[in-house]
Amino acid sequence: MNSRRVVLALALSSLRYRAAASLASFVAILIGCGLLIACAGLFETAIVLKAAPQRLSAAPLVVGGSAGFKLPDEESQVVPYAERAVLPEDQIAKITAVQGVGQAVPDVSFATVLLHDGAPEPGASVLSGHGWDSASLGGYKLTEGAAPNTPGQVVLDAATASAAGLHAGSAVDLAVNGQRQSFQISGVAEPAQTVKSPAFFFSVADAQRFNPHPGTVGLVGVFPADGVDATELAGKISEQVPSLTVLTGDDRGSAEFLGVSGSQLPLILLAAVFGGMVLVVMALVASATISLTVRQRQQELALLRATGATPKQVHRMVVMETMAVGAIAAVCGAFLGSLLGNWIFSTSGSLGIVPDELAFTQDIIAFAAGIVATLAITFGAAWFAALAAARARPIQALAEAAIPGVKVNALRRMGALICGAATVLLAATTIFMPADTAAAIGGPAVLTGAIGVALLGPEIIAWVVDRFGPFVRRVAGRDATLAVINTRARAVAFAAVLTPITLASAVALGNVYSETTAQKAQIAAYAGQLKADAVLTSAAGGFSPDELAQIRSTPGVSTSSPLVISSGWVEEPYDGNGSDPLRLLGVAAQDQGGTVLATEVTEGSLTALRGNSVALPASVAEKLEVKVGSQIKMRLGDGAQVPVTVVALLDSPSSYASMVLPADLLAAHTTSGLASQVLVRGGDAGAIVSALSDRAKDWPGVTVGDDSALAASFQASADVEALINYLLAVLAIAYAAIAAVNTLSVAVLARRREFGAQRLAGADRGQVKRMLFVEGGIVAVTGLVLGIVISLFTVVPMALTTGEIIPSGPVWVFLAVVLAIFLIVWPATSLSARLAMRRNAIEAVKMPGQ
Repeated sequence: MNSRRVVLALALSSLRYRAAASLASFVAILIGCGLLIACAGLFETAIVLKAAPQRLSAAPLVVGGSAGFKLPDEESQVVPYAERAVLPEDQIAKITAVQGVGQAVPDVSFATVLLHDGAPEPGASVLSGHGWDSASLGGYKLTEGAAPNTPGQVVLDAATASAAGLHAGSAVDLAVNGQRQSFQISGVAEPAQTVKSPAFFFSVADAQRFNPHPGTVGLVGVFPADGVDATELAGKISEQVPSLTVLTGDDRGSAEFLGVSGSQLPLILLAAVFGGMVLVVMALVASATISLTVRQRQQELALLRATGATPKQVHRMVVMETMAVGAIAAVCGAFLGSLLGNWIFSTSGSLGIVPDELAFTQDIIAFAAGIVATLAITFGAAWFAALAAARARPIQALAEAAIPGVKVNALRRMGALICGAATVLLAATTIFMPADTAAAIGGPAVLTGAIGVALLGPEIIAWVVDRFGPFVRRVAGRDATLAVINTRARAVAFAAVLTPITLASAVALGNVYSETTAQKAQIAAYAGQLKADAVLTSAAGGFSPDELAQIRSTPGVSTSSPLVISSGWVEEPYDGNGSDPLRLLGVAAQDQGGTVLATEVTEGSLTALRGNSVALPASVAEKLEVKVGSQIKMRLGDGAQVPVTVVALLDSPSSYASMVLPADLLAAHTTSGLASQVLVRGGDAGAIVSALSDRAKDWPGVTVGDDSALAASFQASADVEALINYLLAVLAIAYAAIAAVNTLSVAVLARRREFGAQRLAGADRGQVKRMLFVEGGIVAVTGLVLGIVISLFTVVPMALTTGEIIPSGPVWVFLAVVLAIFLIVWPATSLSARLAMRRNAIEAVKMPGQ
């Protein structure tokens, strides 16, 4: 026990004499801990999905349709539907009949947009129309005027009325379900609490007329009877009216805001992928930093061994020192984790990855998980770093302190070989995977490759210097001679700098270019399944039947088709797509003028695409063992199970296939019930666009574009997934960059005596700095080359799966990464060199160090 106390006291007292090294370890552990806690918070947010209700805040309970599709092959997993799951009107009576229910108020939502000069405001919320009876769900109270008792009347919320300068008695133009209509404002209502989205309340008769899904309601707000507990009543409703979703508290927000449930998968993906990446990066960075600080103390530790300290005591001392720094960093990391978590979440919201209404959740479990993982990684890194120093013989350790050996031990070499083999295997496997799933398989190749480089770092640095040293001397001049010698002699120290540089460049290039390559293939595949000379897009909720008829009657138009996009599953026989449902396209049946589908029909005919029918990709049909004429059951985006007949097989791309249904069938099972785009074909594309543009002036919120607008619509949906990958890359690069600066600064500051000796020998500060710049350049170029090579194991297989050889993406990203690496290395080198040479040469030589 006494020896342990002595070792602990020695460990703690020695920290004050190694402030720079301790600070480097502290920073690396601090940031890693903060990022891990932030990831844990994101994961917890995805599980909890806390979104405080606004328009529904006055109703203690909110009852909606089915929560999602219960996967047949995974009984416990439920995937949220892409559309709002509605309730049949007869369910209202069943809910009201439950003992303890005081009042059940139905609510329907339909596309309603306020028009200014005949056009909606850009980015206006469209699902804003409701019946007046549902105003009680938000505690709306009339501040002027009266309720809308007759058709043609509407009540506006106070915020909308004030912003537009409207009041009771005014006339107002609204686009309801895509069609312009005039209403009289019967009143203005104020909600019980702040509601961000506008609300337009219509008479009961109008609400029934505008309901996009007749015979159903979107949700039901329940007010318990006096003295009845809301939570207990929720349990009773769930038991007596099964297959419904009963929500209380902040869970009610997921019924009001459709994007909340759909954000669960992106958030889990962001948290899981980034969390795993941070764990690997932190392990590499912490190991490199701690190993460097232990290597710099090799002489001190050897002297301890020579004076009687046992290997166990030396090992324990190093671990205790590191854990003392790690514990302080982990505690501080809890505060940083809260800040980072909120920042990452708010950034995700501003990028459109998650809805603004979703609240960030980060409680004690997230903090505990991050701190425990941090301390475990720190302990593991310290234990292995101290192992070599403790086992070395005193004379051997003193010799290695003067000239460190570059050979790695057999265990590290074996680990590097395994990581290299894993990188090659992942790349080879990716080539044979479908393009839509290849990124998930090939992505980890970046991390396994970086781990392999970290394990062989000293030998790589030594090989590079031995192979390219003469070339560096010729290019960089006389100052490069000593730089090359120093880089070779300090290969172990420079390997600690090489690791984060390699990791940063590999992650940046691998993530970005694999995503841009996949995104280009995805957009081309989806847009390539359709063809159009003109594309009309509505910002007012969709196209009304009158508008569709006018489009068809426009001179020059031979074919027009509403385009409805959703997602769903083939349930019987089950397609096995799980949490990744197939894309559903809704188009009009083929007529004499042709079709808007560009996909070749291999069997059957699109003329029969009417009623309950579907055209399946041939690859999907083969997998399901169905053929033309087969009866299958589909689970559509709103949760409805619809029996359909296979009328055609399509030669769709295997990676991004789409099931094609009649537009009217699919639209009936979407939230708005309308098509938001119309595809048009004709003889002269320019003439058609011009003619439709003239007519579109009378259609609120409708824009007309050429076929490029089709790709743009798919681009918008693909951007969300791309933004997740970009955010991951930026965060990982930032951490690796900080680690590189951190490690590089420690390595330079530890060489005060060396710089002092060089200055006494006649070198000036400028020559020493130029030497350091050459050393940094060697490491930066080596890290860049390795990072590029490692990223190719992800990017090239991704390109091959899409049928390309050369990856797609902007060149400026590559140039930016190269510039960023040198902006990391050289400024950090310059600042550290200035700090290291503040003292005069004689004082520097007298200082302890290398």
